[in-house]
Amino acid sequence: MEEYLEIGQIVSTHGVAGTLKVKPLTDDIKRFSKLKKVYISEKSGLVEYSIKEVRYNKNMVLLTLKNIDTIEKAESYREMYLKIHRSDSVKLPKDSYFIVDLIGLEVYNEEDNTLLGNIEDIYNTGSNDIYVVKENQTGKQILLPAIKDVIKKVDIEEKKIIVKLIEGLI
Repeated sequence: MEEYLEIGQIVSTHGVAGTLKVKPLTDDIKRFSKLKKVYISEKSGLVEYSIKEVRYNKNMVLLTLKNIDTIEKAESYREMYLKIHRSDSVKLPKDSYFIVDLIGLEVYNEEDNTLLGNIEDIYNTGSNDIYVVKENQTGKQILLPAIKDVIKKVDIEEKKIIVKLIEGLI
């Protein structure tokens, strides 16, 4: 499992004092208010930054970090990702998973235990997620709704998902 989780992408600056405009990559945008620190991947590796201030503007996060106090310095972080340590993540409800933990898992058909492929991507449609499974041999994509009728078992440790294919999915 990944030790650090991406929670946002720096898309631009805000003002002249080094505030970062961040596109959140989390279901709960307000979770930024509960953080004390974030990490940014730099050439030297992950660098920890303490959070000075968090504000919100039109579904974006305005983040002021210690030691980033000019527009020029803030601009150098454009397109970089903010990460948190897994221990600082929110506790997920039962049968919920971080996307990073699902990507790459093998997907098996419950009926005959055949390998369908690996999870390549996940889309959120509002009502439920859609798992994009890429077949290993043909490269064809299978779209599986993340609902109890289809997703029967998720085993992060074993890196596999068991699904029941209902009529019309393939």
